[in-house]
Amino acid sequence: MNKEFVMRGQTASGETEVLNFSGNTPGYAYRLTEFELFPSTGIGSAAFELLGTITAGKVAVTPTDPNFNNEGLIASAYHGTGASLTGSPGENATVVNDTFLITQDLILMVQEQSGGSTPVNWQCRFVAEKLNNGEEAVTNFRQFNISSD
Repeated sequence: MNKEFVMRGQTASGETEVLNFSGNTPGYAYRLTEFELFPSTGIGSAAFELLGTITAGKVAVTPTDPNFNNEGLIASAYHGTGASLTGSPGENATVVNDTFLITQDLILMVQEQSGGSTPVNWQCRFVAEKLNNGEEAVTNFRQFNISSD
C-alpha cells in the first residue's frame, strides 16, 4: 500500500467538501501531515486572505473562528497575499494535529475574506499507518464519538 497520498481540490468560499475515507483499506488509519491553501484567480493582481479548517466532527468548523479546544478540529490554515507579487511573498500559517488518526470522513471548509464565492485551492497530504485490531477499534470508536457529538 502507498504510504503517502494527496487530496486536492478547489472549493467555493464559504462552502465545504467531504474528504472521503469510507471504504479505505481495513487495518489502516491515516494521519494528516500537511494542509495548504492557494488562491485560484487574480494571482499577482489582488490581495487575498484565505482561511481553511478540517474537522472530524459532525459539522464544519468556520475558518474565521477556529477553537483549538474542539477535539474534532484537526487542521487550520491561513494564506495571506498582497496585491503585488513583487513585494513580500505573503504569510502562511498552518496548525495540523498530526497525531489524530483518521478512519472516517472529514469535513473541509474554506473562506476567502474579500467576500463572494471566489474559489480556494487546497491540498492535503496524508500518511497511511497500519493498525492492529485493538488500535483500529479504539481509533474508530474515538472518531465515531467525535463525529456524533
